[in-house]
Parts: sequence; structure tokens; C-alpha cells
Amino acid sequence: MDKMPVFVKIDEYRDVLDLIEVVRRKMEDAKATLLKIHDLKNEEDSLVEQWQNSLAEVEKKIEFIDHTLNEPEHY
Repeated sequence: MDKMPVFVKIDEYRDVLDLIEVVRRKMEDAKATLLKIHDLKNEEDSLVEQWQNSLAEVEKKIEFIDHTLNEPEHY
């Protein structure tokens, strides 16, 4: 099949180009938003890990205190 030329009205062609540009901008906005979400998630994960470590440390201290208070003294 021979390739036949496609004729498009200039106004429609410009509309399509404008629409493509709008889509490109929206894609860039979406990429930027996803990057921000990724950064926030990493920050949140780091904070959660710090909280877990702090809780584990407090739990160890409480267990030590509990064990020390409940253990009879050896003289």
C-alpha cells in the first residue's frame, strides 16, 4: 500500500500541538509531584525507624529496671 499524504487543517494541527504541549506540562507536574511524594515517604520512613529505635531503647531500660527491682539482693 502506498503511503498517501494526510491533509490536516492548519487550525486543527495547531490545536493538536497545543494539546500535546499541555499534556507534556501535566506530565512534568506529575513527575515533580511523584518526586515530592517519594522524598516525603523517605523522610517518614526515617522518622518511623527513629521512633522504633527509641521505643526499643526505652523498652530495654524498663526491662532492666523491672528486673533490678524484682531481683532479691545477694549479700
